[in-house]
Amino acid sequence: MEHKKTYNAKELKTPHGRLIIEGPISAEKLASYAFHEGLVAFRPPAQQHKALVEIAGLPEGRIIVARSDHMIVGYVTYLYPDPLERWSEGKMEDLIELGAIEVIPEYRGSSVGKNLLIVSMMDDAMEDYIIITTEYYWHWDLKGTGLNVWEYRKVMEKMMSAGGLVWYATDDPEISSHPANCLMARIGKRIPPESVQKFDQLRFMNRFMY
Repeated sequence: MEHKKTYNAKELKTPHGRLIIEGPISAEKLASYAFHEGLVAFRPPAQQHKALVEIAGLPEGRIIVARSDHMIVGYVTYLYPDPLERWSEGKMEDLIELGAIEVIPEYRGSSVGKNLLIVSMMDDAMEDYIIITTEYYWHWDLKGTGLNVWEYRKVMEKMMSAGGLVWYATDDPEISSHPANCLMARIGKRIPPESVQKFDQLRFMNRFMY
């Protein structure tokens, strides 16, 4: 499968100043930007910046960033699912995962996450993918936001819906382990029925065990 990537960008005015939301950006461009020290949700900022540069260099990898001048203050990643997760077991070329989305605290509440998703979906090539995201409450910044799991889940669902992702049922044990966890997905307009069928099989892998 050829992974076409078409760059898009938009300006977002926020109470803290103007942001540029852009991508997918190249590994070189990403490496040239500074990475905000407040981006700590997944690993220390320097390590996360390096990981994003590596993802941007993958054939299917896509990084969309929100930046203030040359400083990255938010990002979203798309790449093939982790080989250890069930979503990679179907070896589907047309299934990619929205792996991480993060925005520094100062810019939360300014629709940055929503606009990262909007810019992501401006690329027509996204119609050739099933895009999934797995939401686990233990990744959420409940302390920083002061929200409970259900309020945070509502915020996440609303943000993901800006990119056309909707809730899907699954029997995945990790997702099923807590009712606030969820699977969301967007099925592109050019996805063939056999890929949808394969995705359905991945969603329910335990149905024959009962």
